[in-house]
Formats: sequence, C-alpha cells, structure tokens
Amino acid sequence: MNAITQNPAPLFTATDTTYRFARWGRPLAPVVFGVGDESLPHLKDAIAQAVAITGGVLAETDPELGANFMWFFCREWSDLAAVPNLDKLLPNFERIIAALTEQGASRYRSFGFDRDGSIKLCVVLIRVDAATEALSLQTLGTSETFQSLLTWSEGAFAETSPIAMIKSNNICIVKPEFAAIVRAAYDPLLPAATEDPSHALRLSARASKLVQDIEDGA
Repeated sequence: MNAITQNPAPLFTATDTTYRFARWGRPLAPVVFGVGDESLPHLKDAIAQAVAITGGVLAETDPELGANFMWFFCREWSDLAAVPNLDKLLPNFERIIAALTEQGASRYRSFGFDRDGSIKLCVVLIRVDAATEALSLQTLGTSETFQSLLTWSEGAFAETSPIAMIKSNNICIVKPEFAAIVRAAYDPLLPAATEDPSHALRLSARASKLVQDIEDGA
C-alpha cells in the first residue's frame, strides 16, 4: 500500500496538530487576470483537467459570486494594489502583500468558506519571476489547481511533490496516489468539511481501493 494513501492524515494536519479538511461545495468557476489572450485557453484547459480529478467539471459562472476561482498574475506584488476590489477579497491585503514582498514569495492562495465549512472561493496570486516563466502553462495550471482543490496543510508536500512530469512529452500530471486522495475526498458520502481526524481513515480506505483498482486494471 502506498504511504500517502495508507496515512493521508498529515496532508490535512496543521502545525498545531489540528486536523482541518475542506473540499469545494460548489462547481469551480475560474477567471484569470494578467495573462495574454493567447495563453488563457491553455491555462483554462489545464485547470479543467485538474478539476476533473474530483469527478466534476468547471462552471461558466457561480450564481452567487460570478467567479469563485480567481487567478491574478503580476510582475511585482505591489502591482496588485491597482486591482479594483482585491483588497475586499483578501482581508489584511496590505499586510499580505508586504509579507509576500519581504519573503520573496511567488505564490499565495486564500480560501473563503460557506456556512457548512466547504470551500466557496479561492484566490490565487502569482508573481511571474524567472522560475514561473520557465514553467509551461499546463504545468502551472495543473499544479496550482491541484493545490486549490482541498485545504491541504502547509507541510503537505514538503517531502513528496504531488506533481510528476512525463519526460517523453513534457506533460505535467498529478501522481496517482495524490489523485486518489482527491477523488476519494469528493465522495458524496464523506463530509465536505471536518476537523475529525477519523476522516483520514475513511479517506485512506477509499483512496487505497482506487489505487488498487487502477493497478489491477493495468
């Protein structure tokens, strides 16, 4: 049994040892700011393919928010100050931008939640530095979307990346064990949000079976 599917609890356990899990409770409706028109279809294709891991598809709009999966690209973090209403989407916006600038960070993600604890909004900020420019849109879209599908812990991928690159065609994929965790997490019989650590056991059972079924069919 794969170690990831055998014990998924660390993927959702915060540094204070609290287990925190949430998945989206509504279809993702993406909108992207700061990229050229020629790049947009390729990025959205990658987003759609990553979302398909959940068993769902993208929506054109969210009935309440219009767009609920919002991407903002910039060259410098300070550039985002000119984006209308972004400070309303991100509490403590100025403090966040100052911290990202000080850290030299290139990515930031913020979630909003419905009353039942499920994800209803995700804002992704990306500073286009040399490392980001070196990535294909397919890689960037797959990686960032995957990390936005669930509320992973800060150290979830510290030891093992959930992403792999197929060398023959330079296509980025989500590793099967991590894809199985996501697919299992979206089982309608499981809660959309929980802080009960026993949830990890239910995830493990479902994800392990998914991986086994794939291996048996190979």
